[in-house]
Amino acid sequence: MNDDHTGACLCGSVRFKTRGPLREVVACHCSQCRKQTGLYYAATNVPLDNITIEGEDAITWYRASSFARRGFCRTCGSALFWVADDAGEISIMAGLFDNPSDLKLAYHIYCADKGDFYEIGDGLPQYKQGRPGLLTAGPSDRPEGEQSIYSEPSKSKSSSIARPGGL
Repeated sequence: MNDDHTGACLCGSVRFKTRGPLREVVACHCSQCRKQTGLYYAATNVPLDNITIEGEDAITWYRASSFARRGFCRTCGSALFWVADDAGEISIMAGLFDNPSDLKLAYHIYCADKGDFYEIGDGLPQYKQGRPGLLTAGPSDRPEGEQSIYSEPSKSKSSSIARPGGL
């Protein structure tokens, strides 16, 4: 299996190449992901050192929470990336990859927050909130009393891809 992958937004203004293995695809059904994409966010991720992005000037960054931001193409509006501050990884929308991607959906998170207009029926694991050990902008399915890193999103914007990570 080839560990190099390429992809792009709908209009091609933003292109990328990843090196090394990709994480399994996670489907996030939280309200932020639903509102950004219209359904749910299906993403993989790679270390920041393993991605090269062309067309960074076409990326607009939206600070979606106190510690993470979402990148989208300012030309065509394609959702592209999710990055957490200081995490060292970048999440990439799975649908952006050129075929064959060899990606596989592994599980669903924030299922309690999913839209009421569809059902999840693929038989994959479903987590009411986030999955323990997976960095997200919201709480995970964790033992009672354990701290959450969730905070409400702000309206500020941020730029530069330096030192993110995540979903």
